[in-house]
Amino acid sequence: MTATYVNRATATVSWPGRILSALAAAFIAFDGVLHIVKPAPVIEAFTQLGYPLRLSVGLGVLELVFTLLYTIPRTAFVGALLLTAYLGGAIATQLRVGAGWFPTIFPLIVAALLWTGLTLRDPRVRGLIGDR
Repeated sequence: MTATYVNRATATVSWPGRILSALAAAFIAFDGVLHIVKPAPVIEAFTQLGYPLRLSVGLGVLELVFTLLYTIPRTAFVGALLLTAYLGGAIATQLRVGAGWFPTIFPLIVAALLWTGLTLRDPRVRGLIGDR
C-alpha cells in the first residue's frame, strides 16, 4: 500500500466524519445555548421533566464545554465520553418521566452521530475497534 493510497483513504473517511461531528456538535452547542438563554420552551421542558430551572445554565455550560472538548482533535475522545454520559442522563430523564419513544431515543441518535463522526475522523479511535 502506497502512502498516496493511505492518504486518500484517510481523507475519504475523514470528511464524512467531520460532517457528522459538526452536525452533532452544532446540535449540542445550540441546545447548550438554549439552556443558558432559557426561552419559554426550555422553561416548560424543565417543568415537565421535574428539574429546577436554576440547573439550566449549569447544564448549558457543561454542554458547551464538553462540545468544545469534542471539537478539539487532541481532546475529542474525552469530549465524546463526557457528551455520551450527558446524553445518557438525558435518556434516563426521559425514561423517568415516561416520555414517548422519540424523546427517549433522540439522545441515543445524537450519541451515535458523535461516535460515528469521531470514528471516521480519528484513526486512533478506529484503532480501538480493530482498524489499524
